[in-house]
Amino acid sequence: MRQCSRTGCVNPAVATLTYAYTDSTAVVGPLATYAEPHSYDLCEVHAMRLTVPRGWEVVRHEGEFTVPQPSVDDLTALAEAVREAGRADRPVDRPEISVGTGRRGHLRVLPDPNDEQ
Repeated sequence: MRQCSRTGCVNPAVATLTYAYTDSTAVVGPLATYAEPHSYDLCEVHAMRLTVPRGWEVVRHEGEFTVPQPSVDDLTALAEAVREAGRADRPVDRPEISVGTGRRGHLRVLPDPNDEQ
């Protein structure tokens, strides 16, 4: 369950706030299915009290905000993912070790000094 994005608030999120900067509009709607990096999850108190700068407009969901209940599909998918990750017989990909020097970004791979002897 996601929490309100407001600092210090521990209430469950029930709404999502998104800004439309080109239209000077703040949109407060039902909680989005997934947390987006450019939106904010709000509890009911903060969703209803939201104010915007002068000249901006607020488009707010009409009706009650409710805490979404997890669906059976969500719980089943989560349980299957955990079960798959914890399988002992699951194949593990081993990274290939290259010999010689190479460069990755700002790091440099040096040859093992014991291999030169």
